[in-house]
Amino acid sequence: MINYLNSNFENYIEELKDFLRIKSISSKEEHKDDMINCANNVADKMRNIGLENVNVFQTEGHPIVYGDWLHAKGKPTVLVYGHYDVQPVDPLDLWDNPPFDPIIKDGKIWARGANDDKGQMFGHFKSVEAFMKVKGELPVNIKFLIEGEEEIGSPSLTKFLPKNKDLLKADCVLISDTSMFAPDTPTITYGLRGLTYMEIEVTGPNRDLHSGSFGGAVANPINELAKIISQLQDKRGKIKIPNFYDDVVKLTKKERDNFRKLKYSDKQLAQELGVKQLQGEEGYITLERLWARPTLDCNGIVGGYTEKGAKTVLPSKASAKISMRLVPNQDPKNIAKLFEKYVRSIAPKSIQLNVSDLHGGSPLLSPLTDKAVIAAAKATEKAFGKKTVYTREGGSIPIVVEFMKQLKATPILMGMGLDTDNIHSPNEHFLLKNLKYGMLSSLYFLEEYSKI
Repeated sequence: MINYLNSNFENYIEELKDFLRIKSISSKEEHKDDMINCANNVADKMRNIGLENVNVFQTEGHPIVYGDWLHAKGKPTVLVYGHYDVQPVDPLDLWDNPPFDPIIKDGKIWARGANDDKGQMFGHFKSVEAFMKVKGELPVNIKFLIEGEEEIGSPSLTKFLPKNKDLLKADCVLISDTSMFAPDTPTITYGLRGLTYMEIEVTGPNRDLHSGSFGGAVANPINELAKIISQLQDKRGKIKIPNFYDDVVKLTKKERDNFRKLKYSDKQLAQELGVKQLQGEEGYITLERLWARPTLDCNGIVGGYTEKGAKTVLPSKASAKISMRLVPNQDPKNIAKLFEKYVRSIAPKSIQLNVSDLHGGSPLLSPLTDKAVIAAAKATEKAFGKKTVYTREGGSIPIVVEFMKQLKATPILMGMGLDTDNIHSPNEHFLLKNLKYGMLSSLYFLEEYSKI
């Protein structure tokens, strides 16, 4: 099977180019036909590699594509998840080549979706193809679920999951939509942070006022909002909301030791980001802060006069958006309630306050002792020829948590991308050797998991 993958790799690159040419931007109405075209392309791929029961499910949004092969009696079932939609390409003038005209340069394929997620997802199709072409069967049962709305929050899939639990029932969910810790480093991501996203709106007078005529007599919403924000964290980086940390699961000694063994440089990260030094919660190393500690950040502030020049205005309103990254076992709804209660307790009576819960997602932690996790680690170690590392991810992938809740299946995050691949940005790219690593890792995983 390895020979089959190697001998067909150049053909795979051309096939991937065709896939990347489809402008499957889920957030833009003008690409609705492209989304349908891409869904049908995914369905054709499923049929071509030998999957059965292929179906393109229509939704209120973009189609969901499903296919399976279920003839491995007594063996576990793997659900492979991916998404065919991509991010918008703006700003277009910062691309070195047209984003939907893939090119090969410097050992990489350059195009929108090259990494996220068409390129990574493509590897799983080809590992299944290798089994089917060489052996005529798979060592495990397999289901593919490929959606077209991941980049806009998976609204259709979120509704689809609870209604189709029997169809999607599996022992684990295999996902390649994350990054490796470092180049040529096989990585299993076993944790994701969750999210609570809030908005604070402060209203003072019933209209904008002249700051000379009224300043000093009326509360300035921007000033009061700044005071509120300044009281959300202390000087040590601790979040001051009462009971905020009550449910936080502490890192085990094994996890902390593992983080410290990883080759990571605070100095290098600071240089890459153009800052003099890093900053965060005291008492934790940077990887712990990024992966396993909750955070609070102001994501945007609006209020008053912001155009060029001067305007002495005392604004009527000001608002701020605040995000909190959560860790196991923090509940996003509970954190939203704690946040609102605290903000109201520190807000002065001279203003009107409105607090809104805009969005949330639960954190995730896959047990390292799970058989699927162990099989994935063995598979990536075999593909790369070096020991697999275990990491957490600072970001959130809400649909992965839904898989765990709805299907009771262990998520396996086996990403092959790099943080330097410019996903969501101009000049997105994917190393061809990482594409091959993905195919090999997927193939070895199906073999290793069949031995469980």
